[in-house]
This record gives sequence, C-alpha cells and structure tokens, in this order.
Amino acid sequence: MEWKVFITIFVTVFLAELGDKTQLATMLFSADKAVSKYLVFLAASSALIVATAIGVLAGSFLTEYINEKVLHYIAGTGFIVIGVYTLFSA
Repeated sequence: MEWKVFITIFVTVFLAELGDKTQLATMLFSADKAVSKYLVFLAASSALIVATAIGVLAGSFLTEYINEKVLHYIAGTGFIVIGVYTLFSA
C-alpha cells in the first residue's frame, strides 16, 4: 500500500468533512435518545462509503475520456468559482 497517498487522501477528506452539514446532521440524529448510536454510525458511515464509491467510479470513468491534468484544472476552477460565489453571496 502507498501510505503517503493514503495519508494524504485521509487527511484531506477528514478535514473537508469536519464541521460540514453531514457531520452536523449526524450529530443531530445521534442526539435523539430513542435512536441507537450504533445505527446512526452505521447509516452515516454507509452513506459516506456509497458517496465516495460514486466519486471514485466517476473519476475513473472521466479519466478514460478526459486528460487528468484537464480534470485538475476543471476541479480547481470549480472550487474557486464556488468560493467566490460564497464570498459574494454571504
């Protein structure tokens, strides 16, 4: 296993997920005393796994047709556009 790549991906996704609406929703579900904390954990973890699998499959599919460098530019531009939109709409 390529540990450097693993750690880079783990840290990036972990930091991106901290404090986002997914984590807040999970905290709200787990705050309900009538709901099993294990059930909340399993459901939220499963949802993240499925969403990640879709991302991996989409990325694998796109690299078949679009150059990886172009995908990086598209993703970077997308993040910048979202950031600028967020700044001006706040």
